Amino acid sequence: MTPNVATPSPALQPATQNTLVDALVEQGWYVGREAIDLELCAALNQELLHRAAYNGLDEAGIGRGQQHLLRKDIRGDAIHWLDRESAAQRRYLDAMSELQQALNHALFLGLFEYEAHFAHYPPGAFYQRHLDSFRGRANRVISTVGYLTPNWPSDGGGEMVVYHPDDPSQEVARVIPEAGTFACFLSETIPHEVLPTRHPRTSIAGWFRRNASLGGVLDPAR
Repeated sequence: MTPNVATPSPALQPATQNTLVDALVEQGWYVGREAIDLELCAALNQELLHRAAYNGLDEAGIGRGQQHLLRKDIRGDAIHWLDRESAAQRRYLDAMSELQQALNHALFLGLFEYEAHFAHYPPGAFYQRHLDSFRGRANRVISTVGYLTPNWPSDGGGEMVVYHPDDPSQEVARVIPEAGTFACFLSETIPHEVLPTRHPRTSIAGWFRRNASLGGVLDPAR
């Protein structure tokens, strides 16, 4: 007799895809609480905190390539790009691959790949209001944020504020960085910021991208 093997819970709740697609079409952004499996969040959070404790993160900057700059007055997180080196990373990235297929099927976006990094915000860190991609110039199409910190305190700060695409001064959502919450939004049109945190804040920031290669040279992922 074959022993019973427990089937792991889906990394993303099954209802997330349809709700997310509808929200992107209607308003350009989506936020779902308890969308990511909490056991997966715990494994990813443990991995990120281990890296933070042993200097395994890099200071985040702004811009790409030769225009990359460290600007603590703009953003204060530290990062590590996901590379499938752990089972938890592979499970999360596989879920994003499934979501990529669903987005391409429903919205014909031509998404080519997904890139993501751990993000650790120490107390006092923030990220000023910005867009993840410039209109018509870049290939980041849809941004994602998966939150990992359990039991987020009510006075912890660190919320992601989402602004209206046509009025960057109008706040439309404030996302508490609680483990299991998953946010998704249009990279070129949705301004957002991370408010100063008073508690160590952990997440995974990611982007679904189109292929912006020119002359047969693949646009670099970072």
